[in-house]
Amino acid sequence: MEIQKITDDIHLIQLGGLESNIYLIKKKILIDTGLGFHKNILEKALASLNITPDNIERIIFTHAHYDHIGGASLFTNAKIAMHSDDTQILETGDNSKSCAFAFGKELISQKVDLKLFDSDTIRIDDMLLKVIHTPGHTEGSICLYEKEKKILFTGDTIFLNAIGRTDLPGSNENEMIQSLGLLKTISVTTILPGHGKIIETDAKESINNTIKKYSY
Repeated sequence: MEIQKITDDIHLIQLGGLESNIYLIKKKILIDTGLGFHKNILEKALASLNITPDNIERIIFTHAHYDHIGGASLFTNAKIAMHSDDTQILETGDNSKSCAFAFGKELISQKVDLKLFDSDTIRIDDMLLKVIHTPGHTEGSICLYEKEKKILFTGDTIFLNAIGRTDLPGSNENEMIQSLGLLKTISVTTILPGHGKIIETDAKESINNTIKKYSY
C-alpha cells in the first residue's frame, strides 16, 4: 500500500497488483475503488487519513471495468456516478463488458445514482471537475479535468507511455483514436492515470509522445 499526497485536496491510494489507482478528493469523494480484493488494507489507508468508508459520499467511476468498480461495496453510504454509456454494465451485472470474468469474479448489479455526460461539471466544494467523454477502452470511459491546476484524471484512456486496451468487450479502436486526439487539445500539467505512476513533469509532452508512440 502507498499513499501519495498530490495536492491538499487530492490523495492517491495504491494497493498494488492489478488494483486500479484510487483517488480521494477532499476526504469524501473517490475516483474509482479498485478490485475490492484488499478491503482491509484500503480501510487502513483511509484510517491513516482520519476517515472511514462511511465518510465517502460519492464514487465517480472512470469506466465500468471490474478492477475499477469491484471495491464499491465497501462504501455503503456513497452515491455512484459514471458515464451514461457504461451504466448498463453495472446495473445489469454484465460480466463480459465489466471483464469481471478476467478476475474470476461475478459483477453484482448496483444502481447508478448519477449518469454523467460529456461536458458535465461535478462540484466538490470549491473544486470543479469537468467530464470529458473518452470512449475507446469502454463505451463510457471518461477523463475528469480540474482546470484551475490543470489536473487530468485519465482513467484507462492514457497512462505513462501507454494507452488503454482496445481489444476487450465494448472497446473500440477508432473511438480511442478520436479520444486521444481530443486529449491533445487540453492544457495539462498533471496526469493522474487509472494505473501506474502519476505524471507531474512535462505532462502535455507525455500525452503527445504516447499518442505518437501508438501512431495516432
